[in-house]
Amino acid sequence: MTSAKRWLLPDGVEEILPREAHKLESLRRKLLDLYESWGYQLVITPLIEYLDSLLVGSSHDLDLHTFKITDQLSGRMMGIRADITPQAARIDAHCLNKEGPVRLCYADSVLHTKPRGLMTSRVPIRVGAELYGHSGVECDIELICLMHQTLGAAAIGDIHIVLGHVGIFRTLVKEANLSTDTETLLFEAVQRKAYGEIDEVLDAAVQEQAINNMIKQLARLSGGEATLSDAIGVFAAAPVTVQSELAELVAIVAGVKKRIPDITLCFDLCELRGYEYHTGIVFAAYTPDYGRAVAKGGRYDDIGEVFGRARPASGFDSDLKTLAKLTTREFNLKSAIAAPYDDSDELLALLEKLRDEGEVVISSFNQELSEQDQRELDCDRRIVQRGGMWVVEKF
Repeated sequence: MTSAKRWLLPDGVEEILPREAHKLESLRRKLLDLYESWGYQLVITPLIEYLDSLLVGSSHDLDLHTFKITDQLSGRMMGIRADITPQAARIDAHCLNKEGPVRLCYADSVLHTKPRGLMTSRVPIRVGAELYGHSGVECDIELICLMHQTLGAAAIGDIHIVLGHVGIFRTLVKEANLSTDTETLLFEAVQRKAYGEIDEVLDAAVQEQAINNMIKQLARLSGGEATLSDAIGVFAAAPVTVQSELAELVAIVAGVKKRIPDITLCFDLCELRGYEYHTGIVFAAYTPDYGRAVAKGGRYDDIGEVFGRARPASGFDSDLKTLAKLTTREFNLKSAIAAPYDDSDELLALLEKLRDEGEVVISSFNQELSEQDQRELDCDRRIVQRGGMWVVEKF
């Protein structure tokens, strides 16, 4: 690479300049303050650790997105985190060792081997919350409401929350007694909502007509709030487990709407995102201004089992960079005060006082500030000496 090209960055990797960095950091602090007000405690996890710990309970997709390197000290494989959830689960299971519910939150960078979508970053800043130790729907209600409030705090409007439940598909597939290969074919077809392929696979592999019809209809159950009522009718004769999973959804919807009456809820009962590790409800937030989910989460019980404690778990996260792009909130930099470079005790005392009061004071190395200097330093005031005293005045 020639010296003229050394400023180039890898695809999907970007540097963040001062104004955007100010917006990101202001939004990060606002969200962490929000989570703290709900009782979620901040954790900071390692950027890199042993691979077999980092990928616990995660999907094959996450494995593909994780950079692998060899530890020069131990010879073991290490990974640069592509997700923080497994690390938070280890903290709950192995480090805190509490009996009751544990609420954790985080806001930190991760690294992906390739972008997850068009124009997305390979170095997103994941911000999210996780709740461990409670299996009831109260946990899921709280997290959906907190996710909705997260987007409200980021001033992102016209939010639609889409709910699903991977347990329903898992139960029906088990009842159908499909082979592993057939289940894989069905799963891939459902993910693509390829209804013709779904019907073809089921007609060839599932002789029991009731189960056959339930899976076919499950793949088509998506839409507004009436979808949940339709599902209750479709699965009126379904196995008890399916009835229980639907009852969970009904209770969660009631709880969320009690707390946020004007929330827009939708349903996609064949949403199988995170099928390898999610164990129950899944939820995601969408806005017409963005082509992908702006936040997503769900239940992933027992992820801490490999760390010695199997605990109920649920959580959500979002990319802070995406939230910063979509926000309509203004995060303006403070206007600064230009100060002359002078060693007088009176001036130094004034600088300290102003900074303690929250002002931005920039010492200028030029005796006279030009208009360009003022613009570059974002100064709208200056400190000058009047009548033997240092005072602040507007330009």
